[in-house]
Amino acid sequence: MADSPAVEPHLAHHFHSARQQFDAGKLGIWLFLLTEVLFFSGLFCAYAVFRASHPEIFNYAHYFLDTRLGMLNTCILLVSSLSAALAVRFAQRAERRLLVLSIVVTILCAFGFLGVKYVEYSHKFHDGLLPGVYFNPSEHVWETPSFKHKHPEASAFAEHLRAFAATGKAEDVASHLRFARPTRAELEPLLKAGVLGPKAEYAEFPSQPRNAHLFFGVYFMMTGLHGIHVLGGIAVWSWLLVRSLRGEFGARYFGPVDYAALYWHLVDLIWIYLFPLLYLIH
Repeated sequence: MADSPAVEPHLAHHFHSARQQFDAGKLGIWLFLLTEVLFFSGLFCAYAVFRASHPEIFNYAHYFLDTRLGMLNTCILLVSSLSAALAVRFAQRAERRLLVLSIVVTILCAFGFLGVKYVEYSHKFHDGLLPGVYFNPSEHVWETPSFKHKHPEASAFAEHLRAFAATGKAEDVASHLRFARPTRAELEPLLKAGVLGPKAEYAEFPSQPRNAHLFFGVYFMMTGLHGIHVLGGIAVWSWLLVRSLRGEFGARYFGPVDYAALYWHLVDLIWIYLFPLLYLIH
């Protein structure tokens, strides 16, 4: 016999049973997640096109990204995925105190993730690493700590060429570069980053790739949209926290917590792809 709404206070009138309501909700959240996957797939396709067309700008720009902050955010989201999964389990077992604790941990991790992104974005704005016409870096790539650490010879060679360019003409710099016979360690990192050669803004002396701003357009679009999804997750988990404090969830009714956890796992999974593609693939 179908469950009565009086027995099941959270059962909507158009469902025959709590199980039917849960299955319908589960199907709905999977369809919603499918649209999210399609949405981000377009962004990943755009990334692939720019990456194939302008590999030098990705090599150039990754020196300006802080891998440690990216790794910290990855760890934060992994912890939040664990706490979200535990929230589902505690909701099923009607363990209200542990459920509330798990949701609070998930929300705090989400705020922690956004806090780290705020630090990263602040540095980008301060250093002029912005998309389009707003791209105006305050330092050259060979001056960054990351480039100096990985390629000290190339950094010193670039400084040498820039110093020579300050006292001579462009033709003199090109002639000097031909006769200086730089080593592979001095020249190759600069060529790969588009700092020297045909893809550079000024081929005669170290500068920057002509399309360097494109990377930061991709970066802010992908990470910014992901951040908006994190904000959406905070709103949902906050709503579930209020309901958990009221003791609404138990073995017969835990669907909203399960659906929120599925959404949150997708948000985490998207970052798992963004992190290596933007920070580590080089």
